[in-house]
Amino acid sequence: QVQLVESGGGLVQAGGSLRMSCAASGGTFSNYVMGWFRQAPGKEREFVAAIGWNGGSTSYKDSVKGRFTISRDNAKNTLSLQMNSLKPEDTAVYYCAARRGTLVVLTSTRYDYWGQGTQVTVSS
Repeated sequence: QVQLVESGGGLVQAGGSLRMSCAASGGTFSNYVMGWFRQAPGKEREFVAAIGWNGGSTSYKDSVKGRFTISRDNAKNTLSLQMNSLKPEDTAVYYCAARRGTLVVLTSTRYDYWGQGTQVTVSS
């Protein structure tokens, strides 16, 4: 059983930056593909970014490409998401997720473990 705890969300003005982290425990971190998802009020949860077990493969939602960077530190069991040039439409609860295996996928239902989520609010 893997436990995931997000941190680093908050309130920021448009154009600003935030760095979120996800601490993993209870499993071998490098055995998991990791992802970030988000859910805005009244909307479905959507994919944001994902990273392969060794960081060699990454995937991003089109609207965050060039602004967000996903990374992982397997020695510290930590996943990160650097978010720059934030926009009001990035406002959502952000979730960290883990998927057993090596295939990087974008579908939330294919992830096995989830964090509790952290709020990101971008003011205009």
